[in-house]
Amino acid sequence: MSIQITHVDDSAIGAIMEPLAAALRTLDEEDRRIFAEVTELGLGDSPAANIWRQLMAVDLSFFRSETSQRLRAEGAAQGKAEGKAQGKAEGKAEAILDVLAQRRIAVPAAAHDRITACTDHGQLTSWLTRAITIETITDLFD
Repeated sequence: MSIQITHVDDSAIGAIMEPLAAALRTLDEEDRRIFAEVTELGLGDSPAANIWRQLMAVDLSFFRSETSQRLRAEGAAQGKAEGKAQGKAEGKAEAILDVLAQRRIAVPAAAHDRITACTDHGQLTSWLTRAITIETITDLFD
C-alpha cells in the first residue's frame, strides 16, 4: 500500500513545500524528524521528492530516511578519501624533506612551503625521486 501526499503531482509543489521546509526548521528536533520523515515517505519516488530533498539538503543531520542515510554515508566516504589523499601528500612531502636533510641540502623557507603545500601526488613523487640525486634545492624544482 502506498500513501501519497495530496498535490504531489501539482506543478506548484515546490512552492507548496518551501513553507513546510521553513516551518520544520522552527520545530524541536524530534518533531522536525517525524514531520520530515512523513513528508519524504508521502512523496515517494515522485519528482516532488527530489525537490523536497533539495529543500532539506541544508541540514540532513536530523533525518533518518534511506536518502538521508545514503547522503551522509556518501559525504563521509568522500571526506575519508580526501583525508587519505591529504595524508599521503603530507607523507610524501615529509619524505622529500627528510631525504634533503639527510643529504644536507639546504631548504629555504620558500622551498619548504612549496613542498609542504603541494597536493599533486605525481609532482611529489617526481620531487622525491629527484631529491635522491640533486645537488641544490633549485635542481629539485627544475
